[in-house]
Order: sequence, then C-alpha cells, then structure tokens
Amino acid sequence: MDGGWRCEEACIKTTWFYCRCLWFYFRKKRCLVLSTMKHTDAQQGQASLFLEVCSLNEEPRLPLHTSIVLFLLSYSECKSFKVYLVFTKPASSQSLKSQLPESLDVCDVQLEDLPQLVRGCRLPAVLDETGMLCRAGLAVVLRHIINKTTDADPSRNDVLALLGFKKTCLKACAEVSKWTRLCEIGVPSAVEKHLQNHQYQQLPLSILTLEQRLAEPVKVHNDDKIRRQKLQQQRQKEKNQSPEGQGNADSDTQAGQSPQVCDGLELKAALAKLSVDSVPTLTTRENSEIRKVKTTDLPPLEHVFAEGLYFTLTDVVLLPCIYQYLSSLQAHAASTLHKLPHLLRWYSRVQEVPGVLRAAKDCGMTLCIPEAPPSNLQGQSAEDHPTIQLEQEQQEMATQLPFVGGPRPTMTKLKENGIEAVFAPHPCPDWTLPWDNLPEAINPTEGKMSNIRAVRKRQQLNNLVAMVTELARPGYTVVDFCSGSGHVGIVLAHTLPDCQVILIENKEESLVRAQSRSAELGLKNIGFIQANLDYFTGPFHIGVALHACGVATDMVMEHCIQAGAAFVISPCCYGFVPNAIKFSFPRSKRFQETLTYKEHMILCRFADQTAVQLPPERRLIGKHCMGLVDLDRSWAAKTHGYSVRVMTMEPESCSPKNNMLVGRWLQKSGLEDGASQVEAPVCN
Repeated sequence: MDGGWRCEEACIKTTWFYCRCLWFYFRKKRCLVLSTMKHTDAQQGQASLFLEVCSLNEEPRLPLHTSIVLFLLSYSECKSFKVYLVFTKPASSQSLKSQLPESLDVCDVQLEDLPQLVRGCRLPAVLDETGMLCRAGLAVVLRHIINKTTDADPSRNDVLALLGFKKTCLKACAEVSKWTRLCEIGVPSAVEKHLQNHQYQQLPLSILTLEQRLAEPVKVHNDDKIRRQKLQQQRQKEKNQSPEGQGNADSDTQAGQSPQVCDGLELKAALAKLSVDSVPTLTTRENSEIRKVKTTDLPPLEHVFAEGLYFTLTDVVLLPCIYQYLSSLQAHAASTLHKLPHLLRWYSRVQEVPGVLRAAKDCGMTLCIPEAPPSNLQGQSAEDHPTIQLEQEQQEMATQLPFVGGPRPTMTKLKENGIEAVFAPHPCPDWTLPWDNLPEAINPTEGKMSNIRAVRKRQQLNNLVAMVTELARPGYTVVDFCSGSGHVGIVLAHTLPDCQVILIENKEESLVRAQSRSAELGLKNIGFIQANLDYFTGPFHIGVALHACGVATDMVMEHCIQAGAAFVISPCCYGFVPNAIKFSFPRSKRFQETLTYKEHMILCRFADQTAVQLPPERRLIGKHCMGLVDLDRSWAAKTHGYSVRVMTMEPESCSPKNNMLVGRWLQKSGLEDGASQVEAPVCN
C-alpha cells in the first residue's frame, strides 16, 4: 500500500516535472517568436524623425528648421516617419498643436532620452529602423523625406521634381557651396535673429543676397530653346495686339497694377512640371526667322522660383523663413517692403504652386501677399540703397583673380624666412594588417576597384590603422570622417572591437554600401551618420580621414581640435583648398606673416602635381609644396596645444597624395592612462 502510494507520487512528480519543462519550452519559444516579430516590425516599421523645440519666454516654440521640415512633410503628405519633438526642458507640445500637421504621428521626448547616435548630431535628424544609421542636417533630412515619399508613391512627380535637375538641389554641402549655405543656414539664421532683435529697418545681408539672386537672369538646361520660344511668343503677341489693348496695358502699368503671375511662359512651364499626372509637353518648332536670331539677342528668362524656372526644395526651405520675415515687416516696418520687389514677386508665385496653400495652412501659416507702400525714391540717399551693403560685402569676399607663374619664388621666400618642409620618420614602416586572415568583406579587393588600386588601398589602410591603433584605448570613440564606403572605418571596427567607430559621410549611396558591408561582417561597435561635418557635435577621442578632399582636411582638424581629440589625416586635392567659406589661408601665424593669400594658393595649386606620369623633378616640387601646406596646418594646430607629425605613408608609391598628419593634444595625452608613455604595440 505504502509502496503503491510512493509509486503514484513519483509518477505525479515526473508528470509535473515534464509539464513544467514543456511549459518553459513553449514559453521560451513564444518569447523567441515575439522577439522575432518585434524585430520584423522594427524592420518594416517607421524611421524616427527628431525635430528641435526651443523656448521663448519660457514658452515652447518651433525654430525655423523644424517648421521647414513640417511644411515639407505636409506638402508631400509623407507618412513614413514617427515624429518626435525634442524638448531641452520639461514641456508639452500641446501649445504647438496649431503648427503641427494633423496627419502626423507626433510624440514628445526629452533631449537626454535621445538615442546615442542622434544625441551626437544637430537636429533635425532621422534614425533608420536599425538604429545604426542617422541622417542629420536640414538639407540631408529634407532630401531623405523626398526620397521616402517617392519610394512609397512613385506617382508623386511633383515631389520628385523638388530635387531639381539631375536631383542635385541642395546636395552640395554648406561648407563649400555658397548657395546651400545661404538657403540652409544664412536665411534661416538671419530671420531668427531678426525676430529676436526686432531690427526692422536694416535688411539682413542674407535677405539682400537672395533679393539680388532673384533679380538675375536665369541660366537653366535648354536655356537657348526656351528663350527662343519666349521670343516667338513676344513677337506673336506684338503682332496680334491692338492699339486699344496696348493702351489698356499701359494704363494698368501706370496705375501700379501688377500683371497676373501666371501669364508668363516661365511660370506656365514651371507649373506644368509640377503636375502629379504630368505628361511630356508637345514642342513646336520655331520659324526660320526666330532660329536665325543670335543667342545674345534672345530675351533673358526671368526668375520664377529661387533656383530659376522650377519649384524646388530651395523654395520649400525659404518659404517658412520668408513668411515669418515678411509678416514681421508688414506688422512693424511696412515701408521697407518696397526694397524687396523680387522677393515679393517670388513669394506671390510660390503661392500659385498646387498644394502650397494647403500645406501652409496645415502648419499654421496664413499666406497672403504683402502690399508695399509707394516708395519715395527722390528722398532716398545712396546710403539707404539696399544693395550698397551687399556690394561692399561681396567686394570683401571676392575671390582672387586667376594667377600665373610657378612655385619657386614662393618656396624661395619661405626658405629665406627659415621655413622648409620637414617630414617626421615613419614609426612603423613595415607594419601591415593580416589581410589573408581577415574576412573577405573587409578586403578592398572585394570592392569595385582594380587589383592594382586595391593593393594601394590596402597599403594606405596599413598606415592609418597603425597610427590609430597606436593612439586608441579600450572605450574610445573613433570617428572616420569623409568615410566613403567605409574602407577605413570598417577595418578599424573589426581591428578595435573594444572601441566604438562612427562613419560620417555626406553621400548617401556610399554610406548605405558601408552599412551593408558592416551587416555582412556582423559588426556591433559601429554607427553611421549621413551629414555634413558641421552637423556632427558628439564627443570622440580620435578622428581619422583618408584623402579628405581640399578644405575637408581643415574641417576635420578643426573638429578634432574642438573635441580635444587626436587625429590621423591624409590630405588630398590641395588645389581645392580655396573653395572654403569658413577658413582663411594661410592658417598659421608664421605663414600669414610671410605669405599672401595668393602665394599660399600657388603652393596649393602645385601641391597637386604629384601624379606618377609627371616628370620626377615636377613631382618632387609637388611633394615639397604638399609638405609646406601641411606644415602650415600643423603649426596652426600647435597653437591649440597639439603635437603634430607630418610624415610620408609607406611605401611612397601607395598614393600620389601620400602625406599623413598625426596629431595629439599634449594636455590630454598627459592625463589619459599614460598613452604617451606606452610603447605602441602595433609597431613592434
């Protein structure tokens, strides 16, 4: 009896144990399924769009960059993003509801709760579904919104047209493009400053620049053909016009009535292109009389929109800014509106674009056409003319006239003042990565390049990785600036698993390819940022750049100096150094005291003459000029407490641009875990 009971108890226990194991098994499987579903939802879900909210008199308000993004979202009817309003202090978006499109899914988030990758960037920013790719900066985010909209609905030709001819609208970075800088930074900043300081009488320089640009004749693709069509229409109109009609037109002009903005050939062509269901327009061949007219005698094309004939992303950027500015002038200084006739004309034409008024109303903007009171031209002094200040500024910023001559006089002048190029010895010329043992996705030979170029690329990577490994410590953040498709950054992420590596690149196609290579390798210590350099503000320890083109080298060095980070940079395209807006050259005080800007540009120009097909003597001069330009850069960094070595990559044949600048902040290197005293293991 007792034995039977114990047997039954054992059976119950066994059954209970079996059921419990089965329960754990199915629970684990359910969790795994749920986890997989979550991951799938994340991949198929929405990207996150982060927009800044600032405060005015303790009340939240939307800065212009945020208003511009919201306007584009409404205009394009884009629903591909989960939108987050980022607050720097506890607040709610309830008071901003009238400025937020109703169709958007909007949430509030505090600055400290942002994902790490987003926190290191200036807003606006978009974080993709993987959480590893961040797009930052106004122009980059706006272009991404357009691409996502047209991917979701390919019929939106009106949205695709915003990217302009060859889809390059605002693609050039603000650091080198004056037009992008004016639209993305200059005008929004000027309007924000105007609204804060209430300076109504003095027109901002950025607004004057835009006014002048709108007054210039348009240069567009098929310029000659459109101008001949315009001439044909003008002659046809003159032929059919009656004297009575001419008189009526003159009386309207004298009465100050502006003609209908939709009457011109330019605007008709522009609006036709914006049609969602647009079809190619039928072209008519001009008569022989029109074809014989010289190009110089054809009538110029007038500006319809900011970049010419067609409504583009530039107009989207400018509209919320100009709306705020003109509304302020209308309320406080309407007498100044007559100084901006072309801007007012542009403003009225933008409102003719289908969808603009709807989107503006959706974002709390009530568009109207301000009325400028008649101006008293007789009482206006020369100093009051709105273009005087602009002309003076342009004279100061004017580019130097083209120069002729060789580099020898400049090099002799530097030598007479005790300045000569000096190259530090390479600390580990024979060091190399174990390429045969590395995954195939890391090897440049797997990319789209010839075998000879791939070998040289591996040699270049050997040099940079050796220097970075010498400087790196566990927990460091390494930033690969101008990363391209990730040849440097991916190797560093694989070689330094205890470091976080961030790749920054403006070209989306290259960064997406780098992300794909990283995913194939299963790298977890890597992140990607598509942005101009100025939009990255996060902390880091080492900055690296392989063949940073022209002024990009100076920008990377500036970023590293501001962060107190070490840098390993290989410059390139010295002749593009003049294409700088935010830097003056020469960079160092001693060079400034010895050389003029023109003489420095001679060095930059001849520093590019190092190609292998050139005669040896010319290549030697080019190498010497490279050394002098980089010496100037290194001395500029030394004034900020840096120790900089200018050296040649090994072997020298790895690239015609084989200089390498290795800098370390002396104060920081003395405080950081004895970095300057530890023997570099990579060079052993």
